[in-house]
Amino acid sequence: MSPDRVVIGTRGSALALWQANHVADLLRAAHSNLVVERSIIVTTGDRTPQGPLWEAGGKAVWVKEIEAALLAGEIDLAVHSLKDVPAELAPGLVLAAIPTRADVRDALVSHDGAALADLPVGARIGTTSLRRICQVKSLRPDLRLEPLRGNLDTRLRKVADGQVDAAILACAGLDRLGLSHHIAERIPVERMLPAIGQGALAIETRAADERLRVLCRPLASEEAEITVGAERALLYYLGAGCRTPVAGTARIEKGKLEVWGLVGRPDGATMLREHVAGQLSAAQALGEALAEALIAHGADRILAEFG
Repeated sequence: MSPDRVVIGTRGSALALWQANHVADLLRAAHSNLVVERSIIVTTGDRTPQGPLWEAGGKAVWVKEIEAALLAGEIDLAVHSLKDVPAELAPGLVLAAIPTRADVRDALVSHDGAALADLPVGARIGTTSLRRICQVKSLRPDLRLEPLRGNLDTRLRKVADGQVDAAILACAGLDRLGLSHHIAERIPVERMLPAIGQGALAIETRAADERLRVLCRPLASEEAEITVGAERALLYYLGAGCRTPVAGTARIEKGKLEVWGLVGRPDGATMLREHVAGQLSAAQALGEALAEALIAHGADRILAEFG
């Protein structure tokens, strides 16, 4: 392809297009002569909008067709929500840059504007995330969990129409699409740990293409890459994916990196939560240490149930 042209592969949802356009704008700002185009790719996840994601094939359902286009040279870059990217990339691909991260927290969107603690007994909460299901059941065992798939507009409409009383969504997606006014509560990570990589964008390309990797580096956020590095190390060393109720987040506080992780059973009866802290330069080692701490308390036995 032309050295002054790149093609970004993306899904066609409103949020995916916003993310691709955002990265395109960042690339143009960093490289004034660069022509950036988009290629919309339909993924397995787009073709199976019903039912739990883990039944459709886990995280890879959002990325495998896009990665195939990358490897075939049909596109130059892929832009993903990082939380949708499996811990192990397809051979020959790398994450070239992680831009500045958005709000990592989960959001509660409710029909009457109530926060999670204020929802009435028996209220119906829409989500298909095992991570969210186990944490909601731990916090509010009286609530009813109901499947909820679809793009943001679809899920917001189901709350507005009363098909469910509330839904749990990512703050980042709502903020990016200008839908923050729907948020009744930004749930603190101390109460509900987010997905690994939540709030971050992943720019993926071919490992062998040095030109593209160099083009992307000005878009990288050091803080985002450190925190995401720790979280993805946790995911990798746990051997976990979308089929398991795993959560984790990292943040930098006073020059130290703090990382939290959680493994639970979907019924909320067992919740293993651990925390580690250390030097910024030890992000991957901290993620591995956190995984080991969770495994020492039985996380491996829980994860084996979802094998």
